[in-house]
Amino acid sequence: MSGARTSSGRAGAGESAPRRQSRSLVALGYTKPQTYEELRAVLSSGTVHFPKRLRQVAIFLWQHPSDVALGTIAQVADQAGVQPSTLVRFAQVFGYAGFSDFQTLFKDHMKGSWPEGRQKGSQEPAKEPNASLHFLAGMVGASQASLSRIGSGFDTDRFETMIDLLAGAELIYVIGSKRAFPVTTYVSLTLSQQGVRNVLVDNVGSTAFDQVGCISQRDAVLAVSFSPYNSITPDLVAVAHERGAHIVTITDSTFSPLVKLSDAWLEVVEQDFAGFRSLAASLAVGMALVHGVVARRAG
Repeated sequence: MSGARTSSGRAGAGESAPRRQSRSLVALGYTKPQTYEELRAVLSSGTVHFPKRLRQVAIFLWQHPSDVALGTIAQVADQAGVQPSTLVRFAQVFGYAGFSDFQTLFKDHMKGSWPEGRQKGSQEPAKEPNASLHFLAGMVGASQASLSRIGSGFDTDRFETMIDLLAGAELIYVIGSKRAFPVTTYVSLTLSQQGVRNVLVDNVGSTAFDQVGCISQRDAVLAVSFSPYNSITPDLVAVAHERGAHIVTITDSTFSPLVKLSDAWLEVVEQDFAGFRSLAASLAVGMALVHGVVARRAG
C-alpha cells in the first residue's frame, strides 16, 4: 500500500504542519490503513510528517506493537510518555474514531506472532525469591524477545549490502554514543582483532568531529543509534555523508535521522524491562557484520 496522496494537494494549504497533521489523513487523501502492515507502510513512506508528540507516539508504536496490542490506553500512554488524549488524536489522524478501534490493527497482528505477545497473555510467572533475581529474569526475557525479532523480520538483502560496503572500504569508522556506545566499542574491538582497520569515534576530549575529519569516499561508516536520537551521532554521520563515504546503520525505526543518510540500514528493536533496555540483538547483528566483512575480504 502506498501512503502517497491521491487528492490535489490543496487541502490544508496555508496551514502549519502541526495543524495539518491534526486533521485526518483520510480527509487529506490518504487511504485508511486496514492492517498493521499497511500502517507501517504509511509510516515508512516518508510522506507523513508529525508534530513532536505524535512523532513520539509513532516511534513507540513502531517499536512496541505487542505492548500496544495488549495494553490499556493508560498503560500505552504511560509507556510512550504521552497523555491518553494524544493516542486518541493519533488514531484519529489515521481515520479511526478512537484508540480502541485503532488498537485492533495491533491485536490482529499479534495473534500467533511474537513469543513475547503470547507470553504476556499466559498465566503469571512464579514469583522470584528476591527482587534482584526477578529483575535478572526480566532482563533475560527482554534479551530473548529482542533476539527473536531478528529471526522473524530480518532483511537479508540489506544485511548483505552492508557487508559489501564495509568489506570494500579502505577504513571503517564506527560511530555510536550513549546507549549505542557499548555496541560500537565491541564492534571496533572485534574488527581490530580480525585485522580490519577501523576508527572508533569515541569523542574523548570532545574530539569526535576531529576524529572524522579525514574521512573520504574510499571509507565507510558503521553507525549505531537508538531513539530518542538525541546524541551527536546524526551530526557526525552527516559529515561523512557530505564527503561521500558509504554509510551503513543499525537503528530502531524508520524515524531515525540516520535512515535518510544511509546507503543501507537494518532495523533492530531492543525490548526493555523496568526501564532498562537490552542490547543483545544489536550486539548479535554487530558481530554478524564483523564476521561477514572478514569472510568477504578473505574470499
